Amino acid sequence: MHIAAASDLQPVLPFLAAEYEHRTGVRVVPSFGSSATLTQMIVNGLPTDLFLSADTDHPQQLVKAGLATDLVPYAHGSLVLWARNDSPAQPLSKTTFTSDKLQKLAVANDLHAPYGLAATQALKALGLYDKVKPKFVVGENISQTAQFALTGNAQAGLISLTIASSRPYKDVGTFWVVPKVYADIQQSAVIISASQNRGAAIAFLTWLTSQPVQKLLPQYGLEPARRANDAP
Repeated sequence: MHIAAASDLQPVLPFLAAEYEHRTGVRVVPSFGSSATLTQMIVNGLPTDLFLSADTDHPQQLVKAGLATDLVPYAHGSLVLWARNDSPAQPLSKTTFTSDKLQKLAVANDLHAPYGLAATQALKALGLYDKVKPKFVVGENISQTAQFALTGNAQAGLISLTIASSRPYKDVGTFWVVPKVYADIQQSAVIISASQNRGAAIAFLTWLTSQPVQKLLPQYGLEPARRANDAP
């Protein structure tokens, strides 16, 4: 079974896929990219069975186009400011954004990546966007954005908590959780209508949204799809 998955899931999905294969014998083959890029690839005929987006808008586009069905939220994401321990941007806080020590800030393309859009929304809500925009180093997706900060091509990066919580990021750096002043990052999935493995896709999505698996998500930097304050 093939899954097209948003880049923020790159540290997460391989572990979940391995567990699923261990339990069921079904092999999961993931491919990663920005939610917008994967959506366009699916429109163009990408052979895949399930799409795990970092938002709800892109899956909805596929449903409206008749290319996907069964839209199901599977997690909520969080935006963080991450930097290497040896970065001049340390220690991290809201004041980091306007510090002279921060000359380059990695952000994801807000037209392609939901976490990039969240970064734009957060900086605008905090009244920092115009001051910080000249420092932007723009990645095509959140994985590339994180790499810019990891390799030192930027002193810090606005990335997903999933990546900040994974190795090597958690070993060589720290993060500051951005206040939730951006639109909720509700990550949703759809089953691709042209899938030749629809039954397998439904089974995996059912497993992913089951309570035991949802309880595991926080250790990977995601919140469960249904939170305590959500309606039953």
